[in-house]
Amino acid sequence: MSADVQLHLALILFAPWFAILSVLYWLYPRQPRGPARTLADSSALVLATAAAMAGMYWGMWHADPGFGPMWKQVLATSLAYGLYLGVMTVALLLRRAWFSRLRARQPHASQSPASP
Repeated sequence: MSADVQLHLALILFAPWFAILSVLYWLYPRQPRGPARTLADSSALVLATAAAMAGMYWGMWHADPGFGPMWKQVLATSLAYGLYLGVMTVALLLRRAWFSRLRARQPHASQSPASP
Protein backbone atom coordinates (compact mmCIF):
# COMPACT_ATOMS: atom_id res chain seq x y z
CA MET A 1 0.00 0.00 0.00
CA SER A 2 1.37 3.41 -0.91
CA ALA A 3 2.29 5.80 1.88
CA ASP A 4 -0.25 8.38 0.69
CA VAL A 5 -3.13 5.87 0.76
CA GLN A 6 -1.98 4.57 4.13
CA LEU A 7 -1.94 8.12 5.52
CA HIS A 8 -5.50 8.79 4.34
CA LEU A 9 -6.94 5.31 4.87
CA ALA A 10 -9.05 6.29 7.88
CA LEU A 11 -10.78 9.04 5.92
CA ILE A 12 -11.18 6.81 2.85
CA LEU A 13 -12.79 4.06 4.91
CA PHE A 14 -15.20 6.39 6.68
CA ALA A 15 -16.03 8.67 3.72
CA PRO A 16 -19.25 6.79 2.84
CA TRP A 17 -20.46 6.80 6.45
CA PHE A 18 -19.51 10.47 6.88
CA ALA A 19 -21.42 11.25 3.66
CA ILE A 20 -24.55 9.47 4.91
CA LEU A 21 -24.45 11.25 8.27
CA SER A 22 -23.77 14.59 6.58
CA VAL A 23 -26.72 14.24 4.20
CA LEU A 24 -29.04 13.28 7.05
CA TYR A 25 -27.83 16.24 9.11
CA TRP A 26 -28.30 18.58 6.13
CA LEU A 27 -31.79 17.40 5.19
CA TYR A 28 -33.54 16.92 8.54
CA PRO A 29 -35.51 18.68 9.81
CA ARG A 30 -36.69 20.22 6.56
CA GLN A 31 -37.89 23.49 8.11
CA PRO A 32 -36.88 26.17 8.98
CA ARG A 33 -34.54 26.56 6.03
CA GLY A 34 -32.84 29.83 5.25
CA PRO A 35 -29.45 31.45 4.70
CA ALA A 36 -28.56 31.38 8.42
CA ARG A 37 -29.26 27.66 8.66
CA THR A 38 -27.37 26.94 5.44
CA LEU A 39 -24.35 28.80 6.78
CA ALA A 40 -24.56 27.11 10.20
CA ASP A 41 -24.97 23.62 8.70
CA SER A 42 -22.15 24.18 6.20
CA SER A 43 -19.88 25.42 8.96
CA ALA A 44 -20.68 22.40 11.14
CA LEU A 45 -19.95 19.96 8.31
CA VAL A 46 -16.68 21.67 7.38
CA LEU A 47 -15.62 21.79 11.04
CA ALA A 48 -16.49 18.11 11.57
CA THR A 49 -14.51 17.08 8.49
CA ALA A 50 -11.54 19.24 9.51
CA ALA A 51 -11.61 17.79 13.04
CA ALA A 52 -11.74 14.24 11.63
CA MET A 53 -8.78 14.93 9.37
CA ALA A 54 -6.78 16.56 12.17
CA GLY A 55 -7.48 13.60 14.45
CA MET A 56 -6.54 11.17 11.70
CA TYR A 57 -3.20 12.89 11.07
CA TRP A 58 -2.49 13.20 14.78
CA GLY A 59 -3.19 9.49 15.26
CA MET A 60 -0.93 8.51 12.39
CA TRP A 61 1.93 10.67 13.63
CA HIS A 62 1.67 9.85 17.34
CA ALA A 63 0.75 6.16 17.41
CA ASP A 64 3.29 3.98 19.16
CA PRO A 65 4.73 1.59 16.55
CA GLY A 66 5.56 -0.82 19.36
CA PHE A 67 1.96 -2.07 19.25
CA GLY A 68 2.27 -3.23 15.66
CA PRO A 69 1.91 -1.70 12.21
CA MET A 70 -1.90 -1.69 12.30
CA TRP A 71 -2.04 0.39 15.48
CA LYS A 72 -1.51 3.60 13.48
CA GLN A 73 -4.59 2.83 11.37
CA VAL A 74 -6.67 1.80 14.38
CA LEU A 75 -5.82 4.94 16.34
CA ALA A 76 -6.24 7.24 13.33
CA THR A 77 -9.61 5.73 12.42
CA SER A 78 -10.89 5.85 15.99
CA LEU A 79 -9.88 9.47 16.43
CA ALA A 80 -11.31 10.54 13.07
CA TYR A 81 -14.63 8.85 13.75
CA GLY A 82 -14.88 10.10 17.32
CA LEU A 83 -14.06 13.68 16.44
CA TYR A 84 -16.47 13.74 13.50
CA LEU A 85 -19.30 12.38 15.64
CA GLY A 86 -18.42 14.69 18.51
CA VAL A 87 -18.54 17.83 16.39
CA MET A 88 -21.75 16.70 14.68
CA THR A 89 -23.38 15.93 18.04
CA VAL A 90 -22.54 19.38 19.40
CA ALA A 91 -23.80 20.96 16.17
CA LEU A 92 -27.03 18.97 16.36
CA LEU A 93 -27.63 20.01 19.98
CA LEU A 94 -26.89 23.65 19.20
CA ARG A 95 -29.23 23.57 16.20
CA ARG A 96 -31.95 21.99 18.31
CA ALA A 97 -31.63 24.74 20.93
CA TRP A 98 -31.65 27.37 18.19
CA PHE A 99 -34.86 25.94 16.68
CA SER A 100 -36.50 25.83 20.13
CA ARG A 101 -35.78 29.51 20.61
CA LEU A 102 -37.18 30.26 17.14
CA ARG A 103 -40.38 28.34 17.93
CA ALA A 104 -40.76 30.10 21.27
CA ARG A 105 -40.60 33.51 19.58
CA GLN A 106 -43.14 32.70 16.86
CA PRO A 107 -46.81 33.21 17.66
CA HIS A 108 -48.84 30.04 17.38
CA ALA A 109 -51.68 29.99 14.84
CA SER A 110 -53.87 28.02 17.23
CA GLN A 111 -53.78 30.79 19.82
CA SER A 112 -56.60 33.23 19.28
CA PRO A 113 -57.91 35.93 21.54
CA ALA A 114 -60.50 34.69 23.97
CA SER A 115 -64.05 35.45 22.93
CA PRO A 116 -66.43 37.03 25.47
